[in-house]
Amino acid sequence: MDGKSPDGTITLAEMREFASFGAATQRYIRRSLDVAFHRADAMELWCRDVVEAASIRAQARIYERIHALRVIVPDDSGLDQVEPFMAPLISISAFDLAQDRLSSFSSYRFLYERLFGAGARPWLPGAFCAAASLPNLHPEKRSALLQSISEAAATAIGWSNREPSFYPEWVEKVDISNIAN
Repeated sequence: MDGKSPDGTITLAEMREFASFGAATQRYIRRSLDVAFHRADAMELWCRDVVEAASIRAQARIYERIHALRVIVPDDSGLDQVEPFMAPLISISAFDLAQDRLSSFSSYRFLYERLFGAGARPWLPGAFCAAASLPNLHPEKRSALLQSISEAAATAIGWSNREPSFYPEWVEKVDISNIAN
């Protein structure tokens, strides 16, 4: 071994991927993780106006199913395991895509790997494509979302079972004018 930590390298790659997303996407991912895992009071931390308050309340209702779904992630393609997982996953995905903050499969995958764990990776392309195809989205938005998934992601023959290691959180802004030289 060359002394480099593979876990550190992977975490750094996850941080770089997160940094590649736009500010609104980053904010939505952090907010979503707070709502899903009750890491903080999402209303207090993220709410800027009545529209966002309504969105957070709706997201909290939709996300109530996440914990139950995490334990039924299918481990094979048996239809008896797929339907109870995929139908709610598509509904949750449709909600998040309709919020207009996840603008690509990569941002969706980044969030959903954290919401559902590594075992959900094989199911994410199908759920994303199904949710991105629904008529609640404007046709141009549907087109942009569907074009954002690469053929390699849609047709992968295998997926990593390594759990994500970087879970972005709210970071307070630092007033650099008060920092002593």
